[in-house]
Amino acid sequence: MKTRRAFLQQMGMASASIPFLNTGLLNFNREPGDDGPVLRVALMGLGGYASRVAESIQSCKRVKITGLISGTPEKLQTWRKKYNVPESSCYNYQNFDNIKSNKDIDVVYVITPNALHHNHTIRAARAGKHVICEKPLAISAKEGKEMVEACKKAGVKLLVGYRMHFEPTTLEVIRMRSNGEFGSIKFFQGLCGFRIGDPAQWRLNKALAGGGSMMDIGIYALNGSRYMVGEEPVWVTAQETKTDPVKFKAGVDETIQFQLGFKSGATASCLSTYNMNYLDKFFLNGEKGFAEMQPSIGYGPIKGRTHKGAVDAPIVVHQTVQMDEMAAIILDGKKPVVAVDGEEGLKDLRIIEAIYQAAASGKKIML
Repeated sequence: MKTRRAFLQQMGMASASIPFLNTGLLNFNREPGDDGPVLRVALMGLGGYASRVAESIQSCKRVKITGLISGTPEKLQTWRKKYNVPESSCYNYQNFDNIKSNKDIDVVYVITPNALHHNHTIRAARAGKHVICEKPLAISAKEGKEMVEACKKAGVKLLVGYRMHFEPTTLEVIRMRSNGEFGSIKFFQGLCGFRIGDPAQWRLNKALAGGGSMMDIGIYALNGSRYMVGEEPVWVTAQETKTDPVKFKAGVDETIQFQLGFKSGATASCLSTYNMNYLDKFFLNGEKGFAEMQPSIGYGPIKGRTHKGAVDAPIVVHQTVQMDEMAAIILDGKKPVVAVDGEEGLKDLRIIEAIYQAAASGKKIML
């Protein structure tokens, strides 16, 4: 009997053959809530993070789980009963294209292994559904670009699960930087890592993960450097360290240090690792002040301080705020402070590819 991992890999690598639908924007036909219309979500991939998202949605004002997609029948039954989802709105990876006729689903939240994002996103778009895709958007910039184009062609929105873009402490530091309270930005440091466990998990399988720590935890430091500095990098250098080639096989990075240069002259120094704990820190330095966040990307609470003192911001459940904000983006056309669209995810992928290239070549890569 095939394992779930093998089944996922087979389904994800297969290319969809359903023609694009010229759907335009979806017609949301639902009962409005006190805070506006409700976004009806189908969760795809019922693993650990999906459980966190599902629980968080229960506190949302504008989001409801109305569909489930999984390759494990037992999970579908358990989740269906827990979240009161009708059997007619439960799908597997073979038949989920049928959601195109399900008027009770507006968006598919793709929470499957990285290598499956491309296939699952394109199929959901072809079914006329908006897509929220977990980060990284894909395992290559080429795939990411195809996903962005597919969603545009289908007339649906593509968002990426960058939960930190809605986190209050993060947004307060961004506000201060935007208002010039730190002066000219000179330097950013992002440290992101943990000791990864089970060596058989998909995150250590290059075919499913597309890499190693950089694709999973390092993307937080990379993305953070961009929204904290407030610029796009123009060059990158990088170095890779591997102490356990058995656990971290070829193509699966254990630790990468990378440096970014910005047009203004600001620089960033970041660390991504699967082999060290207690790494969850951002530091931003400017001519007039600084900001430090530690923890900076964990599930919370995020703690920040600046040259003016502690950052006083609400403590929230990241995924609850993320989903309500994404409902506003999709339903109301709200523009977030920090972008979370497919183009934002594509920018990170292009830089990640440059980081891998720099680490392999030892050269500075211009972006």
